[in-house]
Amino acid sequence: MSRKPTKGYFVKGKFVALGSELDLELKRELKGSDEPSRTELKHESDALQKLGTELLDLRADLMARLDLSEKFRDAITEAKRITNFEGKRRQMQYIGKLMRLLEPQVLEQIRQALDEQHSGSAQDNLALHQAEQWRDRLIADEDAFGQWMGAFANTDSQQLRALIRQARKDAKPEKPGEALRHGRAYRDIFQIVRQHLGGAADEAGDHA
Repeated sequence: MSRKPTKGYFVKGKFVALGSELDLELKRELKGSDEPSRTELKHESDALQKLGTELLDLRADLMARLDLSEKFRDAITEAKRITNFEGKRRQMQYIGKLMRLLEPQVLEQIRQALDEQHSGSAQDNLALHQAEQWRDRLIADEDAFGQWMGAFANTDSQQLRALIRQARKDAKPEKPGEALRHGRAYRDIFQIVRQHLGGAADEAGDHA
């Protein structure tokens, strides 16, 4: 039995079926309507749903700044508590509905808070990486101590030098073939370096 051909028309070589989403969009364009299409509404809804999901991981101090109702805050708290997959999905749908009721300025607050949290995480990771690099250089490179003191003259040089010596001793395996081990001195050097690098970053921020 042959199928009944779909009614439609061609636009720029592309077939548009009557009643399809594309057909409705084209008709709205011809009428000059500014109403968003179902596709646009779906994209907007998905974006708000994603934003609501990210809110679950927002730090408490950043969450406190947001102009959210008690109902909205309770919904987020409940979503964090739920572990059942289906229950979680339903709760996130509910949060998505609440998101669509928020004022544009509140949505912008949420985006800025999430950006601040993500930016802070990146800065923290960079600071940790720099501290690890300096620690390893101080232990492995004889010249690194002088370079460090030149950059951070207020460091307790005697304490740092003693820790470096101890870390080098600790790093030598007791028996050939054994893995390197790191003692307390290794960790203490990291803390000293991290503290001074953090202080330098704070001063840079104050003068920015």
